[in-house]
Amino acid sequence: KQETGAAGLIYIKLNEDDGVKCSVGKFLKDETVEAMVERAEADMGDLVLILAGPSTEVYNQMGQLRLMMGKEHNLINEDAYNFLWVTDFPLVEYSKEDHRYHALHHPFTAPKPEDLDKLDENPEDVRSRAYDLVLNGYEIGGGSIRIHDRELQTRMFELLGIDEDEAQKRFGFLLDAFKYGAPPHGGIALGVDRIVMILTGGTSLRDVIAFPKNQKAQSLMDNSPDFVDEDQLDDLHIELKKYAQKEQQEQESQ
Repeated sequence: KQETGAAGLIYIKLNEDDGVKCSVGKFLKDETVEAMVERAEADMGDLVLILAGPSTEVYNQMGQLRLMMGKEHNLINEDAYNFLWVTDFPLVEYSKEDHRYHALHHPFTAPKPEDLDKLDENPEDVRSRAYDLVLNGYEIGGGSIRIHDRELQTRMFELLGIDEDEAQKRFGFLLDAFKYGAPPHGGIALGVDRIVMILTGGTSLRDVIAFPKNQKAQSLMDNSPDFVDEDQLDDLHIELKKYAQKEQQEQESQ
């Protein structure tokens, strides 16, 4: 419980000596336990573990439990490289705090074409064209196919509570570009630091990251952040507007 944050765990053990034993069997009918065993497709010698709660929490908790048991019983082959593509992510999720939908990936991720008819009435059932690449349980890459149709992008903004005026103000350049026929496009970004961590047998990104930071967000490799002089800013054509405006206000007040 402490390691996973789960409220409680139900187990059902099946073996030849004791038959079927359920941790909450005294509260359930035999038929209910049998139905649970059947649903899990469990046979003699199996152990069924059950958690209840919101799906996002239970998925994470069961994943942690699976890894804990795998390590405890030496079931993980540390020399193997197992790749997995994760697809069919939900397009949006509803926020009870904000009382509106949020994009699970980002507002420009395309929905699956076969789910478009659900976008207005059942948006939570719409799957996105997003994908993650996982290696040995670590996400090493992620990406998506983007929306390239102005009408569909407008519908997506409306679903997320972004009205037409706000959409034009924030993303007008994109919506205007779509009018001229943007091609289908997408991509993926790989996390090189995580790949290096796995290849070197590490367990922390800080062991392999190129420019690690301490708890004060300082880089001990190059002593940044640090002060810069005007010549350096001029070379990079950078102007600090905040200080320039403050200086101008002080001069005007004098």
